[in-house]
Amino acid sequence: MTNIRRIAILLAMIIIASATLCAQSNTQSSTQSNTQSADSQNKSDEKTVEESYLQEAIELMIIRETSQSASMDQKLLALQYIGEAIDRGNTSDDIRQALEYLSMEGLTNQARENGRMVNNFPLVRREAARYLGKLGTPEAQAALINICKYEPEPMVLQEAIKALGDNASENSDKALDAIVWITGRFDVLNPDNLMALAAVDSIAKIADKGGFKTPGAAALLIRIADGPYIKPVQNRAKQVLSDLRKVSSQQNKDK
Repeated sequence: MTNIRRIAILLAMIIIASATLCAQSNTQSSTQSNTQSADSQNKSDEKTVEESYLQEAIELMIIRETSQSASMDQKLLALQYIGEAIDRGNTSDDIRQALEYLSMEGLTNQARENGRMVNNFPLVRREAARYLGKLGTPEAQAALINICKYEPEPMVLQEAIKALGDNASENSDKALDAIVWITGRFDVLNPDNLMALAAVDSIAKIADKGGFKTPGAAALLIRIADGPYIKPVQNRAKQVLSDLRKVSSQQNKDK
């Protein structure tokens, strides 16, 4: 074998060995890199969870402090924060407690200066009722029923009645009783078109959920349909009565 051929073979062996070592090195480097990347990702995920809990805790602290402020503007700001939290899926008990507190502002929660109440904020109570409806929990429903017991302002009661409809379930007997009672009370003393319409719509929503088990609800619909209300409200009550009758008739046929 000539020297040229020996040199060529040697060079080829060196090239093959170099390529093999390079491939092994790249594999090891890639494995280490992937391991480091995975470790880094895990640490990043852990950090993200911790940051999320921290941010939620800070948000709840801010909501709690602003909701208990003496300023109506601060309370409305707290409700804005609560709305944003609910939209992100936060329906925690802390959120509900803050809403319950705000829904009783000026009623069971009273602040006085020189004997005069200074925190009667119906607008705050109305917004609190609206967000309680968005929570959609049994505890929120109980808070809305509580509003119907204590609230004197029609605009707040209207929102609470609407919220009870939004929060409707097949276990809405107490909610339906509250709607019938408060609407019937105003129907006798001071008929309110918006409240009556909210009651009719909420009764329809509760019925759709299979919760129409209160005889007084049908009687209320009849009173609204024939009572001192504007035509659109009367017609809506008549339509709901008709729909309920059809559903009841169909259910009897299916038995």
